Amino acid sequence: MPRPTTKQDLLELAETNFNKLLDFIEELPDEIKTKMYKNNELNDRDKTVSDIICHLYEWHQLLLNWIKSNSKGKEMPFLPEPYNWRTYPAMNREFWKKHQNISLVDAKKMFKKSHKDVMALIETFSNDELFSKKSFAWTGTSTLGAYCVSSTSSHYDWGLKTIKPLKKLVKK
Repeated sequence: MPRPTTKQDLLELAETNFNKLLDFIEELPDEIKTKMYKNNELNDRDKTVSDIICHLYEWHQLLLNWIKSNSKGKEMPFLPEPYNWRTYPAMNREFWKKHQNISLVDAKKMFKKSHKDVMALIETFSNDELFSKKSFAWTGTSTLGAYCVSSTSSHYDWGLKTIKPLKKLVKK
């Protein structure tokens, strides 16, 4: 499915990709999904499946906090200080450090709850509020829906693509 441009498409693709990601993880043997990977086997930052899930959780938190704050009239940028779109990889590394003692079981619990929270928040906006430019001054030149797509369906797709090579490690 192409990148969502309507509320309905966003909700459907976010839910579909969320379930694909979690189903894929569930199908992996425990020794694969709990293994510590080295030498960029996943990517240059993440070393475990839990790291991927915690990364997605943290981006949910960015989205939730940003929308809630700005909706209440307290302006804040999407990325917290001191980060910007050039320096956000450093922020991602901080997220990684923060969650080094989180089990996959706990990471999935956090992720499932944050996904539910994001989906509920998306539901509160109309299609026009999500996908019309200039619906909100705080979204700048983008739409609120574009941020939601990036933090849900597109990001879940990234997570699945990142861990999919682990399937090759499963002995037939």
